[in-house]
Amino acid sequence: MRTILHSDLNNCYASIESISHPEYRKIPFAVGGDEELRHGIILAKNECAKKYGIKTGEPLLTARQKCPDLKVVKPNFELYDKYCTAVRELYGEYTDMVEPFGIDESWLDTTGSVSLFGEGKKIAEEIRARVKKEFDLTVSVGVSYNKVFAKLGSDYKKPDAVTVITPENYREIVWELPVEDLLYVGKSTKNKLNGCGIRSIGELARTSETFLYSKLGKHGKMLHIYANGLDTSPVTRVSEADIVKSIGNSTTALRDMQNLADVNIVFHYLAEQVCRRLRSHSLKCNAVQIYARRKDLTSFERQTRLKNPTDISGVVCEAAINLMRLNYSFEQPLRAVGIRTSVLVDSNAPVQLSFFEDAEHTEKMRSIDMLKDKINAKYGKRSIYRAVLMSDKTLLPEYNKEIYSACFNSH
Repeated sequence: MRTILHSDLNNCYASIESISHPEYRKIPFAVGGDEELRHGIILAKNECAKKYGIKTGEPLLTARQKCPDLKVVKPNFELYDKYCTAVRELYGEYTDMVEPFGIDESWLDTTGSVSLFGEGKKIAEEIRARVKKEFDLTVSVGVSYNKVFAKLGSDYKKPDAVTVITPENYREIVWELPVEDLLYVGKSTKNKLNGCGIRSIGELARTSETFLYSKLGKHGKMLHIYANGLDTSPVTRVSEADIVKSIGNSTTALRDMQNLADVNIVFHYLAEQVCRRLRSHSLKCNAVQIYARRKDLTSFERQTRLKNPTDISGVVCEAAINLMRLNYSFEQPLRAVGIRTSVLVDSNAPVQLSFFEDAEHTEKMRSIDMLKDKINAKYGKRSIYRAVLMSDKTLLPEYNKEIYSACFNSH
């Protein structure tokens, strides 16, 4: 039987900020997004803030209504990445099978390490003690025989705790939890399951797989496996974790996007960022996915396959715009959008050409993109850009405003 750990840095961003500012630990404190860029949500909070009912992801406005004295600082992602990388290196002293899950969480497969370091609980306790001593941070660790239950274990007791979930006790621990605590049960899936009378993980586990498939498709079948402790997915080795599976980017516009013309400007901006990263990895994509968040903060995603793999920003942008045109009528303005490319292949992989496509035009488009890459690399990343990005200076992120100040102030 496998021994899987899931280690989660408690209140990661807030805890790291408190290392250099110990006074934050005694007051309600949170790391929040930039309200001027309309990223004004709680990214992390400390235990004092939790007592006021402040939750990750809620708007800063409502958080301050709950706690007027809440101390909020802007995020320092470079600092957080430095600490989280160091903690993952500590995990690597126990196993080379470490799979990051976001910046502050990791799975560890210690099956092959128990003869050296002891059983899973002993390893978890040792990691917990070392992180506290060496980094002045705390972790909660779940220990189980699969990844899903290990993740549930790290969430079960917080902060600074170890929870062991075994084949003998998982029904008592896991099945009593609300269904939304299960990995990959988001808000939409939770609502669908609740609508079927399924409110706990135990009720999900006891529901027939056929019924769940009829309601949720393959996702329902997967959740049935998870709820019954039958997950066999492997922990990815460190060397395998660096394989790029998708590349994307998203942004919150400085004002709501009212129509397709607004979205077109932002999609051009995002497609250029995404395709530049594809080319830097010598990759092309076979699929394009869009993400959109409405003004009321509800969201949706759509995706499409491409005829041929590409790293051309114009092709990716056109696919994204077509997806938006076909799937959204702007009954509500959009607050944020994103583009993600997937089903990636090596850029030198052979491609089946078609008599019905203009291969010469396609190659010219790619040459233009590559020339822009060279110019921006030599003279600065905003030395050259598409004219469409100049058509409305009220949409793109604040850090892109120098484009407009240079262009509009010169006329």
